[in-house]
Amino acid sequence: MTETPVDGPLEPGSQWYDGEAGPLVRPYAMTGGRTQSGPTGVRFDLIALVVLDPAAPALDDSVLGPEHRTLIGLCRAETQSVAELAADADLPVGVIRVLLGDLLELGCVAVSRPVPPAHLPDERILREVIEGLRAL
Repeated sequence: MTETPVDGPLEPGSQWYDGEAGPLVRPYAMTGGRTQSGPTGVRFDLIALVVLDPAAPALDDSVLGPEHRTLIGLCRAETQSVAELAADADLPVGVIRVLLGDLLELGCVAVSRPVPPAHLPDERILREVIEGLRAL
């Protein structure tokens, strides 16, 4: 893809790919160069569910970047997985994980992790319970 300015002269460093794309912002600029989700060390699975914390403190707009506010807006509507947030925000999953780490530290969101398959009940036991209930 070639970089072509649209609609007149631009300031140096503000290259546009096309009229719909807008200015290009690199992922490391959104995360401040970070690749980990903060000092909490939380690793967000793609299927981890993120919900806006109802007890979240009111934050000044200077604390949150536009991407943080986008994620809060997406979580406000309904609980979403990390993968859904990445798709809806049109950002790489790595960036979403770092931004969610920021929001988690600020107390804006709550994350529920999926249950590992090893901790799920055995299907055989569930079938025996169902058969026992039917026998009643």
